[in-house]
Amino acid sequence: MDGITVIRVWSYMTSNKGFFLRILDYTSFSFSAFLAGLFKHCDVIVATSPQFFTTFAAYLLSIFKRKPWFFEVRDLWPESVRSVGAVSKESKFIDFFERIELFLYKRAKRVIVVTDAFKKNLIQREIPFGKIDVIPNGCNTELFSPRETDIDLKKDLGLEGKIVLGYIGTHGMAHGLEFIIRSFKKLDLQKYSLLLIGDGAEKESLMNLVAQENINGVHFLPPISKVEVPRYISICDICLVPLIKSPTFRTVLPSKIFETATMEKPFLLGVDGQAREIIEKYGCGIFFEPENEESFLEAVDQIQDEQTQTRLRSGCQALVREYDRNALADRMVKILGSDL
Repeated sequence: MDGITVIRVWSYMTSNKGFFLRILDYTSFSFSAFLAGLFKHCDVIVATSPQFFTTFAAYLLSIFKRKPWFFEVRDLWPESVRSVGAVSKESKFIDFFERIELFLYKRAKRVIVVTDAFKKNLIQREIPFGKIDVIPNGCNTELFSPRETDIDLKKDLGLEGKIVLGYIGTHGMAHGLEFIIRSFKKLDLQKYSLLLIGDGAEKESLMNLVAQENINGVHFLPPISKVEVPRYISICDICLVPLIKSPTFRTVLPSKIFETATMEKPFLLGVDGQAREIIEKYGCGIFFEPENEESFLEAVDQIQDEQTQTRLRSGCQALVREYDRNALADRMVKILGSDL
């Protein structure tokens, strides 16, 4: 893939429904990846979390192969599992995995996180400051760029003449889409449409909610490939980046921010904390308080102002200059090769 050899291994596959089945899915991949890795040459080993269990394979391979391994943290798992209510907050099972998490942080050559807030979290948990690098999500200007609305696609989906609010991604417990749907029905449904693209544990219940409450203008589509995402973003007048209200999510920086900003599309951010700080610093999006209907509806109205949209486009351009993915990749390569 793009000149890189990709080795695929067997794992037990299950839909994102049920904590323990997902654990079986994750651990089966970790086991298969470890076995496959034993027979492959490497200079360094990198494991990305989520999912968390990839790091088990990396740690064990580093012992057997006597090579350094790097822990890239894109989600504070298992803390995020508690946040969405997938298990009890008092679960001893999660306490056990958090102890393993800290063990693995300490055993990795370096820990690479995507936000300063993640770094602060790890330092508070006694991971040495100098061991942690921050490389945030970045803007992929090769795939995403400003483009005209795909009129044919909008027509095919029956969205002509509508102001389209769009969400593309996982329909999970963390993403607050039930709140979005319930808030959406307070808008003028002759004027607006809501486009939800993707799959996840909550999708069926969201579709049932729309059917039971007879909410017009909500369109569900199956997942699309990454290369198709820009085409679908082009038909969205307002892009949505929501999460549920949780202290844990104050530390995250959703990649959707960078995709929509690179296309210079106006977006509403329902994530407080570091993500809010970023968009307000660059002036590239409008924040609404997570799970606050009044705040959301005010933001929908505000973002349609012509002067606001001009300001947001300028902010998006500034963000893209600062978070160029190629420059961030160069930093990553230097970190991985620093001791070779």
